[in-house]
Amino acid sequence: GDGQKAYPGKLTPFVLFTCVVAAMGGLIFGYDIGISGGVTSMPSFLRRFFPSVYRKQQEDATTNQYCQYDSPTLTLFTSSLYLAALVSSLVASTVTRKFGRRLSMLFGGILFCAGALINGFAKHVWMLIVGRILLGFGIGFANQSVPLYLSEMAPYKYRGALNIGFQLSITIGILVAEVLNYFFAKIKGGWGWRLSLGGAVVPALIITLGSLVLPDTPNSMIERGQHEEAKTKLRRIRGVDDVSQEFDDLVAASKESQSIEHPWKNLLRRKYRPHLTMAIMIPFFQQLTGINVIMFYAPVLFNTIGFTTDASLMSAVVTGSVNVAATLVSIYGVDKWGRRFLFLEGGTQMLICQAVVAACIGAKFGVDGTPGELPKWYAIVVVTFICIYVAGFAWSWGPLGWLVPSEIFPLEIRSAAQSITVSVNMIFTFIIAQIFLTMLCHLKFGLFLVFAFFVVVMSIFVYIFLPETKGIPIEEMGQVWRSHWYWSRFVEDGEYGN
Repeated sequence: GDGQKAYPGKLTPFVLFTCVVAAMGGLIFGYDIGISGGVTSMPSFLRRFFPSVYRKQQEDATTNQYCQYDSPTLTLFTSSLYLAALVSSLVASTVTRKFGRRLSMLFGGILFCAGALINGFAKHVWMLIVGRILLGFGIGFANQSVPLYLSEMAPYKYRGALNIGFQLSITIGILVAEVLNYFFAKIKGGWGWRLSLGGAVVPALIITLGSLVLPDTPNSMIERGQHEEAKTKLRRIRGVDDVSQEFDDLVAASKESQSIEHPWKNLLRRKYRPHLTMAIMIPFFQQLTGINVIMFYAPVLFNTIGFTTDASLMSAVVTGSVNVAATLVSIYGVDKWGRRFLFLEGGTQMLICQAVVAACIGAKFGVDGTPGELPKWYAIVVVTFICIYVAGFAWSWGPLGWLVPSEIFPLEIRSAAQSITVSVNMIFTFIIAQIFLTMLCHLKFGLFLVFAFFVVVMSIFVYIFLPETKGIPIEEMGQVWRSHWYWSRFVEDGEYGN
């Protein structure tokens, strides 16, 4: 590239191992997304905790299908987690900076464990919600520390692929949860939902034990003044003896970050305008693709489109599998075709599918939401297009929504900026989870058109404002902004030290 440094280093088994273990942090997030939608479509669970929704479901099928799940407590159950995650990701920022990335992962695992146990044994709605809040605290810590950990551990040539390990484990978590829901829903006596919710203990234990054996990142050791250990660690991670160039750059970046007393205030400086913009816009747009709605409420959505409980849990498994497969495509392509190509291709694909799904649902349900009988081929068409939509998301906005923000921040603002990314993500996940069922009730099939409109906006945004970041060492990112037609006016040459 243009005068960029190429640090020596190969993909050592050691790095692969640490990155795989750390990426498991995504499992807890994914498992939760997959479980909550499936559990809320299990009749025994609804009867016990949300009797009003259960009654609406049992009434005759002539009721408005768009509105059958519109209940404030049900929505609170789903979305309380995201508010908790939002609060804890702000706390996690300080822990991650002062005590290292590992400790944040450990906290995340322990909190998540506690929440899972409370949910599995829940007797009342308030227990469910307390459990969800603890799960949320855990997720805030994990989502704050894991993407940073992966970006700092990975050799820059493979950073995209290793970082997407986080998104891959989110999608695997979703899929496992959906498969379990399908089988647990069949348990006689209707207590399968306890296994679904309590099962979250397993991914939580993996990340808790994982964080006990993982090393901390050299970047984070240097940040805490452990220079010698950091250099030894860097040699081991990169698998080469001569790491002095990368090491010196890390030390320089760290000195610069030490001289900054308020990383939050610092983010507002003019030279960080491009970083701040991306930290806010990327997660904002990621949620407005409407993906979490599809994943969260897949069973509920398919139920509404007229599938039986069994069939709707099954079609959720299908979308979940597509999600995992497409994320693998992105691991293969992200360092090859680049970030921008994937963003734009995925956007186009999602747009077409959203338009088709809206047309299908609109044609069949009309505006009053009474479908009558659904022919089988029709249901298959809807599920197919939802799958193509999920695939488009899973190799573009899904993984890149976490990867790009975590790789563009210089060390001195990295931890604070990553918190902003997680917070914005959680705020909009929360808002959309809160209003989705109500919006479905009022906007009907038009809801898909709303999301389609945002997909157009975000694709234009990427095309104009997002520079390509593949294959650039993480502490060299300043170059990218300096040579960008728009951002260069904010970032002057001497500003990055090196």
